[in-house]
Amino acid sequence: MRRWEWVALAGLAVAVALVLSLTAFDHRPGEPGVGGATSIGNPYEDGRRVGAQEVLDQWARAVRSGDTAALPDLFDPAATPGFLDAEIRRAKNAAQVPFSEFGYDIGSEPEQPVPPELADELGASDVWAPTVYLRYAIAGADTQPTRKPVALVLARRGDTWKLVSDSGLPGSQRETWRGPWDFGPVVVRDVPGADGRSSVVLGHPAQSEMVDLIATELADAVDEVSQVWGEDWPRRAVVFVAASEAEFESLVGTSYSGSDVAAVAVSDAVDRRSGTVSGQRIVFSPESADRLTDITRVAVLRHELTHVAARVVTEDGSPMWILEGYADYVGYRGIESTFGAVAPTLAASVAAGAPPTSLPTDKDFHAGGDTARLAYESAWSLAIFVASEYGEARLGEMYRDLAQGEMTAAQFDDRIHEVLGMSADELVHSWSTWVSKQVL
Repeated sequence: MRRWEWVALAGLAVAVALVLSLTAFDHRPGEPGVGGATSIGNPYEDGRRVGAQEVLDQWARAVRSGDTAALPDLFDPAATPGFLDAEIRRAKNAAQVPFSEFGYDIGSEPEQPVPPELADELGASDVWAPTVYLRYAIAGADTQPTRKPVALVLARRGDTWKLVSDSGLPGSQRETWRGPWDFGPVVVRDVPGADGRSSVVLGHPAQSEMVDLIATELADAVDEVSQVWGEDWPRRAVVFVAASEAEFESLVGTSYSGSDVAAVAVSDAVDRRSGTVSGQRIVFSPESADRLTDITRVAVLRHELTHVAARVVTEDGSPMWILEGYADYVGYRGIESTFGAVAPTLAASVAAGAPPTSLPTDKDFHAGGDTARLAYESAWSLAIFVASEYGEARLGEMYRDLAQGEMTAAQFDDRIHEVLGMSADELVHSWSTWVSKQVL
């Protein structure tokens, strides 16, 4: 993964943010595992679910509307210290967000056993830690809701359920997903698009300048991606600008550091039946405002939007060089620069008499240092080569043919031949010759 300190245009423009990530936190709409208060055929458990769902619905209404006065009655007297105060702050923040949906669903997965000592400590008639999901959608920008886990503990006193904790049980692996509204006051910018398709940029007051810049550039970036990819994607986006490393990691996962990357595109799993993806988000890191220039910010935005556009046809396990090279191509498209400025590591290697002799491997992209730099730059140059020699349409066709997941060497060779009329070895040779001409 490319790092911030690389001062070449390539290092700051798109390759610092060339991460396509699946956050497998949640379930797709209609999948087993998210059931609200649906009956499961056991009278005791059904009664539990109905009673607990009632307090979850009240909680969701209070948070979504900013009704902080309604919250105290929903919390158990023995609730985790600070839980109510955090929810009051959260409700004030969430009320500024244009949700089209905001609710909590009880999942149908097995519940986690509550330690007897915790039940004794609470002194309630029942203590329950069901699987719970936050279900939310941003108005205009989300065509369907996304669901995120909540590590909730509930207690019943008499016939009424109360909230105890959202930090899970001791020793539990479950964690509660935190959204931007959990990290402070929010600012929201709506970005009108074609055919009534709205995008939304959301951040915090301290990042309002960055939020405004992205909002100003987003519509043009969507159009740019559509010119290359086509219009067979939602042509809208939800963009978050994180204010801290903790927020960035909450939104994209702990595999990525905001000190290393400018932005990450994340999504839920693809629903192959409907050809849709829920929960697509572009998340800018807390350091992106200070480290990106006007040019590189636009390039990063286009790059991540390309991942959003292509996600529905992209299978896990596809070669990273086509995924990242194609997104790089779209990110740089129309930006005036020399080959050496965009790909300095590759240019230096060619000038030293070592043009590329093979395609970059997935391992190369994760190696760090010059190896990773060379991998990203090579992937971009290969996409540029195909577009220059065969046209953008052929490059897009090659992406769709190669982004179908893992494949054998023979399958790979067949797909290259089908699109370009040459073998994989011939592609490498032609690309290497072309790259040498750009440098020497």
